[in-house]
Amino acid sequence: MNKTERQLAILLELQRRKVLKGEELAEKLETSVRTIYRDIQALSESGVPIIGAPGHGYSLIEGYFLPPISFTVEEAVSLLLGAEFIEQRFDNQYSQSAQSSRGKIEVILPDPIRHETDRIRSGIRFRLQSEDPELGEREKSNIKTIRIAMMEGKKIHFKYTKRISESENSRETIRTAAPLGLVLVQGGWLLVAQCDLRGEHRHFKISRMSDVSTMIESFELPRDFNLHTYRPADDRHVTIRTVFKPEVADKVDESKIYFMEHAELLPSGYYVDFRVRYAEELLHWILSWGSNVKVLKPESFRSRVKKEVESMLKNY
Repeated sequence: MNKTERQLAILLELQRRKVLKGEELAEKLETSVRTIYRDIQALSESGVPIIGAPGHGYSLIEGYFLPPISFTVEEAVSLLLGAEFIEQRFDNQYSQSAQSSRGKIEVILPDPIRHETDRIRSGIRFRLQSEDPELGEREKSNIKTIRIAMMEGKKIHFKYTKRISESENSRETIRTAAPLGLVLVQGGWLLVAQCDLRGEHRHFKISRMSDVSTMIESFELPRDFNLHTYRPADDRHVTIRTVFKPEVADKVDESKIYFMEHAELLPSGYYVDFRVRYAEELLHWILSWGSNVKVLKPESFRSRVKKEVESMLKNY
């Protein structure tokens, strides 16, 4: 980063963060505090209204704005692709805003930059919409309700359909929860929430939620919760060992199933270990491989797979 780029970065940080100490700017821009002091002085001498208070930090005089900023081709492509992503995968309010912002960015780009940006974008395509239009719209509606509830600090009420039934022998449960954050994982949205029923943090697939509504009851975000550093507790304590035919090893890898723990390709087969909370949640995925897979252990899961296969045979 040269001097000009660094000074522009300082202005952008001050506009974004309002007040910053020299040490914070130095850490952010990966330079020395002495260099930051020199840059601040140079900016002040050039007419930029920067206020500095000992022990407090630097800030811009209220009302000061940078003139329009030009974008490189790479920056423009990044912004436009990001807007396209939001259009497809977020709720309709943000989708419309993303579409509007994309149009504004395209208008202000100089012709050479815009033509080069269009050329690059023509070779990149997102296919993110749900194959089921009704499911896609419901997911977007759920996201909007959850997003607004998070902003207002309100709990939500919803029906949740689990992939398989657990001890309650029912796939559907009614939940109330404090929505803490939305996370996109492997193409699907997850809600991280403090669940009243379980009394702990739980993850809910947005596509499995229905009848989502905002409650009157409020909640406060835990002080020690940070969505960007949050890591859920790993409660997968059941190990399942399998062996696949070598010729499907690449397809197994491409499936990118979350439960895969270890894999080893040997002449006798592709040996894969899975870790799950309970064996049943891997059952249908294993069955989908037909004769290409064999469960080695535990014996209880081998018996469960055999029982399911025998049940399937009765249909033919």
